Amino acid sequence: MKKLVLFAATAALISGSAVAAQGPISPTRLKADDKVLSSDAFEGRGIATIGETRTVAYIIKQFKEDGLKPGGDKTKSGRAWTQAVPLTRFQITGPMKIAFTVNGQTEEMTQGDQVAILPAQNGQTHIDIKNAPVVFVGYGVTAPERHWDDYKGMDLHGKVALVLVNDPDFETAPKCENGCDFGGKAMTYYGRWTYKYEEAARRGALGMIVIHETKPASYGWAVVKNSNTGAVFDITRKDPAAAHVPVEAWIQHEPTVELFKKAGLDYDALKKEAQTRAFQPVVLKGVTFSTDFNVAKKNVISHNIVGVLPGTTHPNERVIYSAHWDHLGVGAPDKTGDRIYNGAVDNGTGTAALIELGRAFAHAPRTQRTVEFLSVTAEEQGLLGSEYYATHPLYPLATTVADINMDALSPAGPTRDITTSGQGGLTLQDDLIKVAKTHGRYFTPDPNPGAGHFFRSDHFSFAKEGVPAISFGSGIDLVKGGKAAGELAAETYTKLHYHQPSDQFDPKWDLTGMAEDVDLLYDLGRQLANSREWPTWYPNSEFKAARDKTASQRK
Repeated sequence: MKKLVLFAATAALISGSAVAAQGPISPTRLKADDKVLSSDAFEGRGIATIGETRTVAYIIKQFKEDGLKPGGDKTKSGRAWTQAVPLTRFQITGPMKIAFTVNGQTEEMTQGDQVAILPAQNGQTHIDIKNAPVVFVGYGVTAPERHWDDYKGMDLHGKVALVLVNDPDFETAPKCENGCDFGGKAMTYYGRWTYKYEEAARRGALGMIVIHETKPASYGWAVVKNSNTGAVFDITRKDPAAAHVPVEAWIQHEPTVELFKKAGLDYDALKKEAQTRAFQPVVLKGVTFSTDFNVAKKNVISHNIVGVLPGTTHPNERVIYSAHWDHLGVGAPDKTGDRIYNGAVDNGTGTAALIELGRAFAHAPRTQRTVEFLSVTAEEQGLLGSEYYATHPLYPLATTVADINMDALSPAGPTRDITTSGQGGLTLQDDLIKVAKTHGRYFTPDPNPGAGHFFRSDHFSFAKEGVPAISFGSGIDLVKGGKAAGELAAETYTKLHYHQPSDQFDPKWDLTGMAEDVDLLYDLGRQLANSREWPTWYPNSEFKAARDKTASQRK
């Protein structure tokens, strides 16, 4: 459940036909690539399926025809087109039992309805938890630099924790009683469910269950269900138990409130307490959790796809364009019986943009620095492909100038503005804004900062390693309809299509706006690739220290 940069994406707001945009980018080719990639024949571009095989083959074919050079793993004869990404696939098999016991009364719950338990990724093939105590740990944050600790010494061994989604400022901003210690409305990494699971593993818990609420999560229960109850993947780890607890799960808000009530607790009151430093973890007296299920695991090799155009004078320095090629594959049927999660917007659009950028650069004079086109796998599984690249780089990250990521661009026509996923605090975003002005467009800060978009796209994997990185968004101020139309369409997409089979290609799409977006990004990347600029993080950025460690390697 990653980002969703706001954009206008509903057919009701789409009019006109694709015509040639100004510059080197073709909306007709963008449309053609997206149509193929999101067709039923690609089966939702699932990891380690025929969908992956077809997707990888298609992208490599386009890269070759563009005139790019292979930039992947080293082979005896040179470079391959791909970087092998070792993943482990986990899937729940057979019957599944889930229950809370409240004051001696057992209340069974159904996977996908009240709860969504991920297949265990800690290495166990059979999870059997009986009557584990349940403890509420507020937002589950340990942040010494913010003088914040929700655990207060609570020992989680043998226990299952319930935790709120997002972080303490989400509902108290802008008038934070605690002084907006977590950035106000903008989510910090402490608010991401991934952090909460990681903290549970560090504390030796039996499980961590995130309480779902639509506003602080920024998506509805359907997204939780579709993203977590099927097969999931992780990078193959030597010690998976160090990274994952046996039970990583979500629970709906309503049954959670009932559990608190039956335990003699007021959910809303405790939630309010959790928004202060004074919060103390609370054991739900008389409440225990039990579950029993089997997990099938299989090691697979997925692939990042890498095309390059070597620089003329500084080939060891590179500007990366990235976009994830994967989606959710074939899964649970929707109300129409459709089981293919085509991912036409997410992220057929970004992948089509990446291919088109490769074409544009290949048919233009070579740049001084190398330009790399990176199509990553397993974004939908938690940014795994980009994480693997960033932690096993094919080329030194110290001399990687920047990562410009594209995820879910707008198919609804031109916008007057642009945006990015969250506020990263770096000069690369300043460069983007300057280039946008030359295209007659203005910058709108992420209109939904509480959704934590900065942590939900592949640029984040690079940022964690210090590489200046942004994820571009198309904006919401539609030339036809203005902000009201763009905001309505964004809300509709999130509610009805995001991570659902209905995210399908529409032949009525007007991709002139998307072509303008890609043309703008072309200019940004070309400017960087023909300069001696090294974008930097602002002094207060949490990513600056990692970048500064390699400063001597940049001239």
